[in-house]
Amino acid sequence: MENISIGTAAGLSLLGFLIVFIVLVLLMTIIYVMGLIIKAVNTKKSGGAEIPAAAAAAAPAAPPVPAKGSCGNLTLVKVSDRDAAMIMAITADQLNTPLNELRFISIKEAE
Repeated sequence: MENISIGTAAGLSLLGFLIVFIVLVLLMTIIYVMGLIIKAVNTKKSGGAEIPAAAAAAAPAAPPVPAKGSCGNLTLVKVSDRDAAMIMAITADQLNTPLNELRFISIKEAE
């Protein structure tokens, strides 16, 4: 085993860091160029009408409007429609609240 000075060890460490950063910059450049190529191919396929990603993300689809008197969607897990209707009716009766004023998110069978 050879003894090296602190200066040589620091130089070798610095050289190792430099190599890592050069490879990282090279990979970043390759990924950027591939992104440009893919974007150009997609633009060419769509006939030149490219929709910016920011504009597409800024305009989300409007959620469906629930029917009058309903309070949204209901998820049933291992429960039939008939049993769910009975559970909702019993709950509304026990709370003395009209069924259309209650919001059931999910009904699932307890095991």
